Amino acid sequence: MAAAGPEDPSLERHFKGHRDAVTSVDFSLNKKQLASGSMDSCLMIWSMRPQMRAYRFVGHKDAVMCVQFSPSGHLVASGSRDKTVRLWVPSVKGESTVFRAHTATVRSVHFSSDGQSLVTASDDKTVKVWTVHRQKFLFSLSQHINWVRCARFSPDGRLIVSASDDKTVKLWDKTSRECIHSFCEHGGFVNHVDFHPSGTCIAAAGTDNTVKVWDVRMNRLLQHYQVHSAVVNSLSFHPSGNYLVTASNDSTLKILDLLEGRLLYTLHGHQGPATCVAFSRAGDFFASGGSDEQVMVWKTNFDAADYGEVLKTQKSGSSVDGTYHSLLSEMDCGVHLKKTKTQDSGRNQEQQQDSSLATTLEHIMGQLDVLTQTVSILEQRLTLTEDKLKECLENQQKIIQNKVN
Repeated sequence: MAAAGPEDPSLERHFKGHRDAVTSVDFSLNKKQLASGSMDSCLMIWSMRPQMRAYRFVGHKDAVMCVQFSPSGHLVASGSRDKTVRLWVPSVKGESTVFRAHTATVRSVHFSSDGQSLVTASDDKTVKVWTVHRQKFLFSLSQHINWVRCARFSPDGRLIVSASDDKTVKLWDKTSRECIHSFCEHGGFVNHVDFHPSGTCIAAAGTDNTVKVWDVRMNRLLQHYQVHSAVVNSLSFHPSGNYLVTASNDSTLKILDLLEGRLLYTLHGHQGPATCVAFSRAGDFFASGGSDEQVMVWKTNFDAADYGEVLKTQKSGSSVDGTYHSLLSEMDCGVHLKKTKTQDSGRNQEQQQDSSLATTLEHIMGQLDVLTQTVSILEQRLTLTEDKLKECLENQQKIIQNKVN
């Protein structure tokens, strides 16, 4: 890597406490906490504030394979080789509820963006969906013919993507529970898959050392990266949708610029395989874990321009991306948006476009708010009507009984 400039990612801090390989990392919404799971059967909650002690959560009887904070940050889900999923409250007490989710190792847990549902993936070849409240089993998706390594909800919650050792990535419709498409172009197993923040494409990390980006509307391959010299274990999209960070057995983390379709940075930190990586919810930090039992926190730095946009869209309560230039249109036109430091002339034009886009988005959000209010009013009216109907029926019942008597 070149000498560190002001825009290069920098290692902020590292946490030691696990006694075996780290398998999974995730930030809470407010970045105050970082969760990690390990082969040592423990879950650690690290405080991002200095001098604050970490919590070690003990409960799983075998390796913790995956961890994720709920969108609100009030819960942490973990899946284990002991076939169970636990939902923890990330505080001193570390209280948890446990449920037996599968008949084999649970490889993946993921909350829907509304925090209401949980999707799990397992070596029992199934993907299951649960309610977070009371952990009620909803349904199972069972077309994979080998271990399922990873399952994720789309940002809008309508789709589920799953990656399996049967060398396929499957796309499911959550409502109809049907498999819409199988992506079979992987030369090896797929370790990890995730949705782009826009929900229009997915990225998959493979044992064939590749990272592939597919469009889920056209079901076609958009980008294919061969930047690692070993198995790719994990990946995470930057919230702006412009970057992807990957972790590999070659011990490196790599930052990919999706707009230019090229490798941006290679980071050396872990001794041995880098097993997991995840951006914070705002994208200003990312965390990685490795077989060296360490958890590292990196400051992103290179995304200063995108960071403001992410914050803006997050504040307006929108999940629409102001800075997403659409991978599709770019690949179709063969245009590459070069982000050189000398291009200031185009900057004003971009800012004007951004502001008009922001205005349009605000208008759309306003309309959505009105619709939401209208729907809730209609729901209230419906409830009142139902109550009145119930009353009428009860009265009718009483009249009939009186006549009989």
